[in-house]
Amino acid sequence: MSDSPLEYDFAVIGGGSAGYAAARTAASFGLKTVVIDGSETLGGLCILRGCMPSKTLIESANRNLSLRRAAEFGLRAHNLEVHPTEIRDRKRKLIGEFADYRKEQLSDGPFDLLRGNGAFRDPHLIEVTPREPTDSTRLVRAKSTLVATGSVIQHLDLPGANDTGYLTSDEVLDGNRLPASIIVLGGGAIALEMAHYFEGLGSIVTVIQRSPHVLKELDDDVTSAVESALRHREITLHCDTSLEKITTEEGQKAVHFQHHGNPVVARADEILMALGRKPATAGLQLDQAGVSTENGRVLTDPTQTTNIPHIFAAGDACGPHEIVHIAIEQGEIAATNAAVALGRLDASQKRHIDYRLKILGIFTEPQVAAVGLSEREAAHDNIPVKAASYPFDDHGKSIVRGETEGFVKLIAHAETQEILGASVVGPEAVELIHEIVVAMHFHATTNDLASIPHYHPTLSEIWTYPAEEISTSEPSA
Repeated sequence: MSDSPLEYDFAVIGGGSAGYAAARTAASFGLKTVVIDGSETLGGLCILRGCMPSKTLIESANRNLSLRRAAEFGLRAHNLEVHPTEIRDRKRKLIGEFADYRKEQLSDGPFDLLRGNGAFRDPHLIEVTPREPTDSTRLVRAKSTLVATGSVIQHLDLPGANDTGYLTSDEVLDGNRLPASIIVLGGGAIALEMAHYFEGLGSIVTVIQRSPHVLKELDDDVTSAVESALRHREITLHCDTSLEKITTEEGQKAVHFQHHGNPVVARADEILMALGRKPATAGLQLDQAGVSTENGRVLTDPTQTTNIPHIFAAGDACGPHEIVHIAIEQGEIAATNAAVALGRLDASQKRHIDYRLKILGIFTEPQVAAVGLSEREAAHDNIPVKAASYPFDDHGKSIVRGETEGFVKLIAHAETQEILGASVVGPEAVELIHEIVVAMHFHATTNDLASIPHYHPTLSEIWTYPAEEISTSEPSA
């Protein structure tokens, strides 16, 4: 080990989306910056095992779903074949290109890169264990530090699971086999996207969710529409369950669970455990730095600062929303505030995170998206709101497309009619939600939205109907 620590203004532990954004931002303010990353492949979760590979696979499922429906549109598509190895190879090619670009950004950026795993020795000293055994352990002394180590898969300690065996999203994203049937454990975004992927390619899919509804963070009308759409696709869905054990029976894998007080057994060729992720902070020795955590999650305030004033956190390591654009913003805010603390920026430039425009997008079929407040959140915070919905099955463009499941919903302040949130279940939901994101960014009202011209026929014009309904209603007293 080198006895002389490397001296930096700003050290970033983790080179994913949050870490890279922070390092780039810090360097732009003149901070001497280093990124410490010990992962096998540079790139981060989004590029390597999250957003990009999953959407690449899902695109194949989407195309196959369209082909399966060809006859509805006066077309014939015969002898459809699914080649999982070719789907995987396309994914590997595209993800390899994305990862190479991120590796180039990290290696050639205006900051240093240390390939190794960082762990705190004290609040300012980080020990970096190199990836290559021939390299020496290094010490980094940093005036300020960002923890941006991302997350890892959450495993459930379910009796029989390890003996029977199961898949995680990591194996699915690089797999070359399509099981005839699969049980998906979980009802969050990852679980539903993977259920959509497998059913879209022809697998028989069963989803088992412990909570009363899938996507439990969303309003009940949204989750009910999603559940209805899943069942319409002949995906078997069990909600409000209690998992008991996993066994092997008659050559298949079996999940035993309680459903409304009754014992149920679901059988399939494969099981996917998709119960979410947890912060990847176990090896950081955060206690040596005095950093407060809760169940591994680094606790931060709206400036992304931990309880130790010069240590920050961003991305999945701290949450509360494990979404890439939020992680990037958190990283940029942390770097900016580090520069303020070090006197490189004026105190007036200090930044705070604002989750008013938090966005959720789920690439199922139909897609699901939301921005801002839900009705449930508004009620919890005692914010008076009005909500209005409009269904896709009464909307011209969606009828023409043959995609009529779901609806859009606007939520506005009951007095000012400023748009506070929105949800979509339906065609191109993740694209459609951005019209409301822009409107909310400028604090638009439902009257503003209703008065904006929309081309006909388009999916986007559906927003004008709930906007008109709210804007023409009587304001609350």
